[in-house]
Amino acid sequence: MQNVASIPPDEVGSGPAPGARIDCNAETIEQGLAKLVLSLIELLRQVLERQAIRRMEGGSLTEEQVENMGEALMKLEAKIAELAEHFGLTPADLNLELGPLGNLLEK
Repeated sequence: MQNVASIPPDEVGSGPAPGARIDCNAETIEQGLAKLVLSLIELLRQVLERQAIRRMEGGSLTEEQVENMGEALMKLEAKIAELAEHFGLTPADLNLELGPLGNLLEK
């Protein structure tokens, strides 16, 4: 069996050789990892927010719990934005395509 890396690009597909596709330097790896982690945290934040709203509407949270939950979610949202800015990411960079559910972030 032939190693894919040794097959000329025109025999693998229309794109460049596999090694040419990855820009592997410290900045891109750090930014890529930050993008992945912050996107996942944003997804979890939105899930928690929706769950909190359901519980609040269902009457299973006290007023103090609602206040604490809202404050915690706002702080988390602010921290995500702060970290995204630190890594040179925009909110659009954190958007995930969720298939039939649409996008993580509204456009």
